[in-house]
Amino acid sequence: MSSFHDCSIESELLAGMRFARGAIGRGELIVMPTDTVYGVAADAFAPAAVQRLLDAKGRGRSSPPPVLIPGIPTLDALADTVPPEVRALVAEFWPGGLTVIVHARPTLQWDLGETRGTVALRMPSHPIARELLSETGPLAVSSANLTGQPAAATASEAREMLGESVAVYLEAGPVGDDYDDEAPDRGSTIVDATALPSGKLRIVRQGVVSRAEIERVVGADKCE
Repeated sequence: MSSFHDCSIESELLAGMRFARGAIGRGELIVMPTDTVYGVAADAFAPAAVQRLLDAKGRGRSSPPPVLIPGIPTLDALADTVPPEVRALVAEFWPGGLTVIVHARPTLQWDLGETRGTVALRMPSHPIARELLSETGPLAVSSANLTGQPAAATASEAREMLGESVAVYLEAGPVGDDYDDEAPDRGSTIVDATALPSGKLRIVRQGVVSRAEIERVVGADKCE
């Protein structure tokens, strides 16, 4: 049976974090707040847990989940190479609402789906997410909703869609308010950097970080 924890109450926060760590260690799913939307998370290095995440959302292996990480050192550990443009972007926007797709190290022992040797990485700014990541390591995380439904802004909304497929729900109230309400997507902006250094950055999804902000950092000539 799923457990639900109101993280605005200190005792519930401590219990919720403990339950969440245990669930991740057992290969189960949790729902946690991020700075953009609520995410459903699994141990990135547990293939069965990642498949459980995809199944819970009704998503196939052709849509692999991004990986949330605790800091820039983990970017260097997971990426085969980190182009200078990516370093400039993460220095500007991490922690925050920017996901970067890079070539993954071929020695990594994981199975996120049909990634074609790439991985989408992000460092979130929400304190609960960052604390959990510092203890669990990289987590495969996708928006906490059924495929085709709006992303959940609270854990309660996520529970209505995902139900008992998730072991632990961490409720921290609505998220995403720190960003411009005019943003076309409340999720993170996703940029594909796999064509660098010879090619250009490609904005795969427009989210809370605008194209103008990206071009300000790397130059308009570096973006498709």
